[in-house]
Amino acid sequence: MLSMLGVPYTFRRVSLYSAGMTNIVRAMAQHDVRRLVCVSSSGTDPALHSRDTGGGFLFEKMLKPLVVATLGRTVYADMLRMEQLVTASALDWTIVCPGALFHTADVTDYRTADDFFAGRYTSRADLADCVLRQLDDRRRVRTVVAVATVAVQPTMVGIFWNEALQSVSR
Repeated sequence: MLSMLGVPYTFRRVSLYSAGMTNIVRAMAQHDVRRLVCVSSSGTDPALHSRDTGGGFLFEKMLKPLVVATLGRTVYADMLRMEQLVTASALDWTIVCPGALFHTADVTDYRTADDFFAGRYTSRADLADCVLRQLDDRRRVRTVVAVATVAVQPTMVGIFWNEALQSVSR
């Protein structure tokens, strides 16, 4: 089972991730389906504020706290509730955590790591490829996988403008 639920940033309370995952876990148990791969975000990592992702002063001290603690606060809080539901389940789960998402036309060169990767950005095509590969990869069952695009790097301003500010204005 794949879950790639998503909502734009909002200041309103978010429950789609946790409510959706509650239903998914329940249905999987009823139908004896064991494998679950779901997408969360590196923004749910409580250590994110103290980790240096290599973004420089502007990113580390201004943009990252603004996005994680303010613009994305309600989204990341519900993603964390979703992660807690998944990790408490008896399923063969893998949680994939990308960095800030951006568009590329195709899958690029990307890297994965257990738990954390210093890359700040993940293309949606790379995320989709990584998630699909996890279905058959038993090495990362019951782990969190970080994924980051390394071949293409958007600008911080472009990511911030396209993803954070425009979604809040919707």
